Amino acid sequence: MRTDSASVLLLGIVAVTGSLAVTSARQPAAPAVPVDADDLGGVVAGDKGPEAGVWVIAETTDLPTKFARIVVTDDLGRYLIPDLPKAGYSVWVRGYGLVDSPKVKASPGQALNLKAVTAPSPHAAADYYPAGYWFSLLKIPEKSEFPGTGSSGNGISPSIQTQSQWLRNLKSGGCTACHQLGNKATRDIPGPLGQFPDMPHAWERRLQSGQAGGNMMGGLEQLGRERALLLFGDWSDRVSRGELPPAPPRPQGVERNVVITLWDWADPKAYLHDEVSTDRRNPTVNANGPIYGALELSADYLPVLDPAKHAINQVKLTVRDPNTPPTSPKMAAPSPYWGAEVIWTSKNNVHNPMLDEQGRVWITSAVRPPENPDYCKAGSSHPSAKLFPIERAGRHLAMYDPKTQKLTHISTCFGTHHLMFAEDANHTLWTSGGGQVVGWLNRKMYEETGDEVRSQGWTALIMDTNGNGKRDAYVEPNEPVDPAKDKRFGGAFYSVSPAPDGAVWGTVLGFPGQVIRLVPGSNPPETALAEVYEPPFADSKNPGYSPRGGDVDRNGVFWSALASGHLASFDRRKCKGPLNGPKATGQHCPEGWTLYTEPLPQFKGVSEGGSAEGSYYTWVDQFDTFGLGANTPINTGNASEALLALKDGKWVVLRVPYPQGFYTKWMDGRIDDPRAGWKGKGLWATVSTRAPFHMEGGKGTTSKVLKLQLRPDPLAK
Repeated sequence: MRTDSASVLLLGIVAVTGSLAVTSARQPAAPAVPVDADDLGGVVAGDKGPEAGVWVIAETTDLPTKFARIVVTDDLGRYLIPDLPKAGYSVWVRGYGLVDSPKVKASPGQALNLKAVTAPSPHAAADYYPAGYWFSLLKIPEKSEFPGTGSSGNGISPSIQTQSQWLRNLKSGGCTACHQLGNKATRDIPGPLGQFPDMPHAWERRLQSGQAGGNMMGGLEQLGRERALLLFGDWSDRVSRGELPPAPPRPQGVERNVVITLWDWADPKAYLHDEVSTDRRNPTVNANGPIYGALELSADYLPVLDPAKHAINQVKLTVRDPNTPPTSPKMAAPSPYWGAEVIWTSKNNVHNPMLDEQGRVWITSAVRPPENPDYCKAGSSHPSAKLFPIERAGRHLAMYDPKTQKLTHISTCFGTHHLMFAEDANHTLWTSGGGQVVGWLNRKMYEETGDEVRSQGWTALIMDTNGNGKRDAYVEPNEPVDPAKDKRFGGAFYSVSPAPDGAVWGTVLGFPGQVIRLVPGSNPPETALAEVYEPPFADSKNPGYSPRGGDVDRNGVFWSALASGHLASFDRRKCKGPLNGPKATGQHCPEGWTLYTEPLPQFKGVSEGGSAEGSYYTWVDQFDTFGLGANTPINTGNASEALLALKDGKWVVLRVPYPQGFYTKWMDGRIDDPRAGWKGKGLWATVSTRAPFHMEGGKGTTSKVLKLQLRPDPLAK
């Protein structure tokens, strides 16, 4: 029997699981893959024939920064990597059911057939599964064990009342809000950590490691120290003895049309939080221009990528007041990767960047110590301070202008976390992170006057509980509803998303958490009113709870990632009852919610709907910058090592297979050339884990910038 590539193509189509479905002994050979001077293409075949739905990866270090491009094979095992920069590449195959093939040296313009390598064992195959599949093996305490009875009882914190609340603290309300669980670095115990009598003791020492050790130990206490350590230890123990998760499906359908490009940026000691490529309101801004990142606690610069030149740079950051405190150097125990070295040193603590219509970069950044100036406090004549004075703000605003290369500090009375521009005449910059208030900057006024005090404002979240349609005197959050008054909601936004109709949407962390629609009114400090909606956490079969990141679409529908392992949409147009009044305090519009289970297995011990996923954020592709259509919601897929796009009620899993450990907290989409079809569009994201050394490659691995594009078929140029 012939074994050349032409004969291999006669064998049929590879099913998603990797097994062969032979359709005809005389199936005609597929057309050859045409390869231009800047392409690589050919056929991927294994021992039994062509391999469909596997990844072909081409990587080079010949450019100013490390570069890789990844594509997926079609039904006949064919692939085409388009538009490669001139360089020498290492090329290999990765896929479910396989182990990595030997790396082959190649240059653009080659027709290159590749030999896939079947995994020698199920365990070897499982090494390439996303972290969430391994994470799903964690055994969760039974529903009957809640509320927790503490260290003298079942080891679960008494503050946790339900299994759902425990899961929220484990996932996007705690551990996986900062990094993955389930990747090889976390399911195994690294040797440099030391020797321990058992796995629970190893986990206790692991969680003390590095500058995040204090926070991780605090999270452990919230779960219940004793029980959580036993569960994590049992998980690692079972994995070490060979227990395996279910196998994921290979990419199929439109998932095979994805082209992924990666560049290195930042440095191995820094972690990214977000990136930005364009203006949220107009994705043609900054076409083909630089991508900017935010390093949060880790370092005081903005990493910059020039994707046209494949080159990286930095924008150095400063603070207004040199007494601004840096990231705490304290650690409970040394890191197994960096020892006692202090690797996070930031004063700015930049969390979230946004571009405006001029291509300027606006960031949430500390510019001074937290103690507020007098104009923020009680006794001030500032319109917002008179209504709700603020004593402290840990993070403020700044703006970098690439044309002048100038950084401008803006001291705000309110704390900042996320930020987003409204589509109004004032270019209002709305922010989250204010604790008990939502803050904003009137950008038009600020640019005309330079007055940061007059240009800023903030409001508490006041619910119209008397139902008269206007803001009145209110009772405090801990006071009972007064039919004659309004009521203040005791919290403020985590995510923030201005809608086209002028309302501002946001999420509130916690259990069950809330989604809030804020209507600013004509004079927001005095007129803003909030509608508060809780997800359907009491559903006995499919509870949804604890939104984190969220975004609004062009129709005013709000989408949010839930800790329950869902993407939720909330459409207030479906509400049957009053949207305000004494009963409109949360659970008054269950009909407005629709839940979509994220595509991972559910945990062991959990019988309710949802999954082991718990995405950090949801971003809505309002202007079809990717190719799945306008208003497509996309979750960050933190445990799935993917972006999760919802198309017509079904998931499109945009898996990033290399390096293993992809974990992002945000994305945006840019249109570089509206006339260039798929080549002129793309989603941009970055690796956002606080532990980039947990990724494939280990210590020395740096964060990546990613561009994902959707071509019409797997061989399109």
